[in-house]
Amino acid sequence: MEKKYKNLEELIDVVAKLRAPDGCPWDREQTHTSLRPNMLEEAYEAVDAIDENDMAHLREELGDVLLQVLLHSQIASESNEFTLDDVAKELKEKLIHRHPHVFGTAKINNADDVLKTWDKLKSEEKTERKSAMDGLSRSQAALISAQKISKRAVKTGFEWPNEESLYDCVMSEIEEFKEAEIEKDKNHMEEEMGDILFAIVNLARWNKIDAEQALLKANKKFEKRFRKMEDLATKPLNDYSFEEFDNLWKQAKKSLGN
Repeated sequence: MEKKYKNLEELIDVVAKLRAPDGCPWDREQTHTSLRPNMLEEAYEAVDAIDENDMAHLREELGDVLLQVLLHSQIASESNEFTLDDVAKELKEKLIHRHPHVFGTAKINNADDVLKTWDKLKSEEKTERKSAMDGLSRSQAALISAQKISKRAVKTGFEWPNEESLYDCVMSEIEEFKEAEIEKDKNHMEEEMGDILFAIVNLARWNKIDAEQALLKANKKFEKRFRKMEDLATKPLNDYSFEEFDNLWKQAKKSLGN
């Protein structure tokens, strides 16, 4: 009878062989630190495949993400820090513990209750944390990090009383930026711009909008429109006046239907 995870087991052996003394010179040189950019790049490429709804591409990119997990686990095992089995065991135990409604006798009515239980059990596991901000990743994109910081603060009860107060906060930060701009104080301007962005992230959270996803969509929309504008242009873009640019942009927008 064929093994259920035959290819996975063979893949683990392939990665070990790449790291062996007679393996690949490049793979043998890699460390957790040197592979850090690869981990980020592969994760983002997998997200791109999800956004494109391209299953063949997603399968490929998930393989690349898996390779990063296998490489880091292999490197760690070589210095007796942990093994791939340790990684799997810890994840298995965490999933079972945080799903008492599946693997235990707890009663949960809906997805919101699941998230509340997950957060409660997670906080109980992290008893060494003294602050709600302990354990935050310092390597995440700033927008994602802002969302996490905001959500953690809200869980302690630190929340705006209503959406109107959030709008007031956003407008207040914009006014403070204008004042810093008048003063021509770059450091102050940077600080206030950060406050504007953080306030907008909170406005997105209040409305259950993922700020990172919203900005990614805006980026793609702008890129698509700009490419269309380039296609419609009848002369080099550098030769266009602002008014001509504005008209060309509107043409591109109309042509794309969004």
